[in-house]
Amino acid sequence: MARGRRVNSSGEKSKQLLLEKAIEQFSTYGYHQTKISDIVKAANLTQPTFYLYFKSKESLFKDLNEQFQNDLGEVFSDGYTAKKNDSNGMKNHIQENLTRIFSYFVENPKLTKIGFYESEQAADVKEMLVTRLLNEIENEQHQINTLTHVDTRILADSLLGSMERLTWTTLLTEKSNPEKLSEDIVNIYFA
Repeated sequence: MARGRRVNSSGEKSKQLLLEKAIEQFSTYGYHQTKISDIVKAANLTQPTFYLYFKSKESLFKDLNEQFQNDLGEVFSDGYTAKKNDSNGMKNHIQENLTRIFSYFVENPKLTKIGFYESEQAADVKEMLVTRLLNEIENEQHQINTLTHVDTRILADSLLGSMERLTWTTLLTEKSNPEKLSEDIVNIYFA
């Protein structure tokens, strides 16, 4: 039996359990207040088991943030492709992307709290989203006449600001759902 593992436990199950408990601990208590001992206690494992999979608390937190960034990048990239000369193409595309992102947030609320709000990498995640929104807006700007007089960077930053605030106050508090919130945001910005 490998040192630090519980009897009859597989390595992958232990690692997954540590990840799940780390997400819970970090999202509840924050990075600085969470200790490795808290994570392993919540997982009912030992510290040597923790070190079989992670070098440190920092490396585990970094892994969780990378997972969030990768997941979000994939979520944003999947799906709808706007049709040329479709006046609703950009609106539909942005709405569908927002719905997919918000759905991911609802399915992963604790990881969202860590990766979108609390980590140092949250600024990078938000900049990635702004860049992708900016590219969509600039590529399809000709479809909406009112956008010709708008600074597209300000528009993309405003969309992200709305996403950030409304995820926290409306989506994660279950006052709205991904589809409705996406529709409302698009109607505000692209009516």
